[in-house]
Amino acid sequence: MKTFRAVCTAVMLSGVSGFAMADAASHAAQAERFLKLANADKLTTPVYAQVHELFDQHFAQAKAPNKKAVLESYVARANTTLDKSIGWDQVKPDLVKLYTQSFSEAELKDLINFYQSPLGKKMMNTLPQISMQSAQLTQAKLEQAVPQVNKLLSDMDKELGVKPQAAPEGGNSKK
Repeated sequence: MKTFRAVCTAVMLSGVSGFAMADAASHAAQAERFLKLANADKLTTPVYAQVHELFDQHFAQAKAPNKKAVLESYVARANTTLDKSIGWDQVKPDLVKLYTQSFSEAELKDLINFYQSPLGKKMMNTLPQISMQSAQLTQAKLEQAVPQVNKLLSDMDKELGVKPQAAPEGGNSKK
């Protein structure tokens, strides 16, 4: 009788764990579906572009236009290095985990439905530009405050008796 109960318990537990695994797989599938819809595989594109620009700048400084193949070789190697760290295959599992921890399967389905709607599509297309413009606006406002914050730091240093630091060699120190 004990053996029968043990077998029944094992069968029941394996059924529950199988259901939980299927549920987790379904949840992960919804997260992947949302990430695809959200073009998450393009999230790192700006990083690749910045690295390419950096290599282009160094190449231009080298003034070696007849060695374009060298530039292309190094850019390809940089892409391989980036792929190993931030390529979609490297990032996707972590993003799926992040989204499954942050949203229930039902919420992911709601997000998918929203982003498939006309307003959701507009949001998806408009959000990158709005985010960039928001960052630019914030940066411009911050630049206005920098001189005032620097003055406050200087005033505090004076009040605390901190001597001003000498400008580094080649700096723009006023004498």
